[in-house]
Amino acid sequence: MAMKFEKKAEGDFFLDVTGYVCPHPQLYTKKALEKMREGDVLEVVFDNPSSAESIAAMCDTMGDDIIERIMEKGTYRWKIKKTESG
Repeated sequence: MAMKFEKKAEGDFFLDVTGYVCPHPQLYTKKALEKMREGDVLEVVFDNPSSAESIAAMCDTMGDDIIERIMEKGTYRWKIKKTESG
């Protein structure tokens, strides 16, 4: 199990933190967003249910927008758009 962060295209990033438990998915998501520019989109994949709450709360606090939330077979696949204040 290894965290994977990559740039898929201009303004489009991917973060896989499957297998990690709190607080790691949230921390890796925060670090990834810090490397991105306003308007960039991060697709984050994780499988820890409590991370959903902490990542959502972090986005609320930082002002970033969760623009898509998909959950299937115990895996969460969210897209987060970095905002100016984020």
